[in-house]
Amino acid sequence: MEQENVNLTNAEWNVMECLWEKSPLTGRELVEQLKQTVGWSKSTTLTMLGRMTAKGLLFCDESGKARLYAPCVDREAAVHNETENFLKRVYKGSVSLMMSSITAKQELSKEDVEQLYAILEQYRKEQ
Repeated sequence: MEQENVNLTNAEWNVMECLWEKSPLTGRELVEQLKQTVGWSKSTTLTMLGRMTAKGLLFCDESGKARLYAPCVDREAAVHNETENFLKRVYKGSVSLMMSSITAKQELSKEDVEQLYAILEQYRKEQ
């Protein structure tokens, strides 16, 4: 699957978070984890695993006793794409409008502000 075009649903994020944390995992392990974290039934989890494998989001190794699942998508690529989509949808692509909105409603610690300055300074050096 092309990493730049990854669009995960909320349900798919739940599965991917489990697998990004640790993989590969068996179907049974995923059923148990997702039951605990989001309350899914076994059939819901197995249906999701099948759909996500068909979409190319997951790799399924069926060579052993149990099916092993691993992500085909990097977490970083999925987060980057989700952030871009959010920025375009909500702020019409304007980073400054987003930052203005965030800082108007949320208190930033001194550490947060310093980290933001460092990010901007690094960006300026790369340009």
